[in-house]
Amino acid sequence: MNDMIAIYALVALLSVPLGIYIAFALSTQTNRLDTLFGVIEKPIYRLAGVNSQHAMTWQVYALAILKLHVGLILLAWLVFMCQGLLPLNPDGIPGMPWDTALHTAVSFATNTNQQHYSGQAQLSHLSQTFAIVTLQFLTPATGLAVLVAIARTLLVAKPAKVLNGVGNYYHDLTRTVVRVMLPLAAVVALLLTWQGVPAAHQVDMLDPQVEEVQSIPLGPVASMVAIKQLGTNGGGWYGPNSTVPLENPTPLANVIETASLTLIPVALLIAIALISGRRRLMTGIGAVMIAFSLISTSVVVYSERMPNAALVELSQPGANLEGKELRFGTDLSALWGSWTTQTSNGSVNAMHDSFNPMGGMMLLMDMFVNVTFGGVGVGLIGFFLYLMLAAFVGSLMVGRAPELFGKPLETREMRWISLAILAQPLVILGLSALTVAMPSAAANSNPGFHGLSQVLYEFTSAFANNGSGFEGLGDDTPWWNIACVVALLIGRFLPMLVPLAVAGWLAAKRTAPAGRGTLPMDSPAFMGLTAGVIVIVNLLGFLPALVLGPIAESVVQGF
Repeated sequence: MNDMIAIYALVALLSVPLGIYIAFALSTQTNRLDTLFGVIEKPIYRLAGVNSQHAMTWQVYALAILKLHVGLILLAWLVFMCQGLLPLNPDGIPGMPWDTALHTAVSFATNTNQQHYSGQAQLSHLSQTFAIVTLQFLTPATGLAVLVAIARTLLVAKPAKVLNGVGNYYHDLTRTVVRVMLPLAAVVALLLTWQGVPAAHQVDMLDPQVEEVQSIPLGPVASMVAIKQLGTNGGGWYGPNSTVPLENPTPLANVIETASLTLIPVALLIAIALISGRRRLMTGIGAVMIAFSLISTSVVVYSERMPNAALVELSQPGANLEGKELRFGTDLSALWGSWTTQTSNGSVNAMHDSFNPMGGMMLLMDMFVNVTFGGVGVGLIGFFLYLMLAAFVGSLMVGRAPELFGKPLETREMRWISLAILAQPLVILGLSALTVAMPSAAANSNPGFHGLSQVLYEFTSAFANNGSGFEGLGDDTPWWNIACVVALLIGRFLPMLVPLAVAGWLAAKRTAPAGRGTLPMDSPAFMGLTAGVIVIVNLLGFLPALVLGPIAESVVQGF
């Protein structure tokens, strides 16, 4: 327990200077960082042939995002299928089947990193570095770029005069990668290297009678682990992810990687408060996120301290250590599992499929909510969606026309806000229903209550851009790959681009002066309303599925 409290405190301590730095680095005002990083950024703009000072409307901004990501998906898809013919393939790994390659390309291009393959066995060094790691930098940077565009368009009371739209996507993306993601990843990679992440590629066998030496596939593991944690990516070099000592060798490495899960999402609360000037609002949002996080983490820790019902008669009663590294124990495994689903990261240091039913249900709830810190940038963007819905409901409750920061919320805005929120249960439950209706397609290892949880978790993980899994699924099939691609694309771009569109629409409207009936959006009461809306919407959407899955399993088997 003391370890968990220390890690929470460490994140809180580090997030303050990091948030201040991010706000300074991404500011629209000229500062010393422009001179420092300009020598890197300006050649990139020239090479890409873009005018970084040209302001874009929200439509052009969104189109630029989609065009870049379509290009990245096609390029990564081609690399994965042709890796057997390409260089940097010391282990002679053949190309991926088309459906697995497509799923992998879309998964990493949507900041999900859901893996229907085992990294060290099915990807060459070229695929891991040129395709995977590149996407692991660009996709969180895109989420942060869109968040900043929304913040300066919707939240800033008096936008800077350089804004004649929502900003320039290429400018925002480049500065985010060069000034934020690369420096942070370099620091964490060095720390992990110090802790021994890149280990020797040959080891002696434990049996002294065996003279053979076992070769272990290696590569630039530390650099990939750094960005997978910081960028809420989650896809590791090795299939078992950070349960493997080569990715997570020491207690200190585990602390570094655990803290990295939430570091940037928490720091963004401070950064956006400084960029927008709405400090009370961001403080309220942070309070809601922390409350959700503490509740979820406490339940998961409590659940994993309980015995595993399946093993009660086979061993002495004790905590649920199935699927966990003994060196981490139940508490640090539960903390990682809780944070990795709260932040849409998806990396693991224990197998989520082995969590007790109550713990597994909370991991699902974290992904349903998906705004408890959330992914880099998109977590706050998702919270803004619920904020907009709460503003609509709250305005009607006080008998006032719906508005957001003095801007009227009308039919067009609410139609798209509702679609972005309701798409989650529609897609997840729809695809889950189709899959369980075809047992051969589901190919799950548990036909009972847990089998439904496995299917539900896979699609939830895809839509929430999380990437973790309950496993036990034969998911490397055309059905699973294509169905998850649908969930991946809708879950990434609809909740991210709809708030951008709403911000653009509202910016063009006249701001009404505040009056006695104005809803104070930075008040504790409104934050409570927003938290209630988040809980009610997700319970209404997913409670029946939870009753048929983890809740029924918990009743039958125990915690």
